[in-house]
Amino acid sequence: MMLGYRGMGLSMGSMIVGWDNKGPGLYYVDDKATRLSGRMFSTGCGSSYAYGVIDSGYREDMTEEEAYELGRRGITHTTHRDAYSGGVVNLYHMQEDGWIKVCKEDVSELIHRYRKGMF
Repeated sequence: MMLGYRGMGLSMGSMIVGWDNKGPGLYYVDDKATRLSGRMFSTGCGSSYAYGVIDSGYREDMTEEEAYELGRRGITHTTHRDAYSGGVVNLYHMQEDGWIKVCKEDVSELIHRYRKGMF
């Protein structure tokens, strides 16, 4: 679908997640038809902020709750630093039988929680 818009000035990066007979899958697809499979991606104009948070806190042995908290923190800091990233953390978890919504939280409230220990 995106290949048809190649060269038209569209700038887009998308994460696609799902589950098949091989297990969970996470993919990055962009407007140049780049398709990557991986364990972790961040997309959008604020993605470098998210990678900074995620890279500093990611561990292979994280619990689901720890992973949720890391994702929430990464999105919060990204949204706070990048004017075009919105103001709400919508966090979902893809499971074998479908997805669950983990949270919908206001960044203006979360940023104060995360910044308390920083100064």
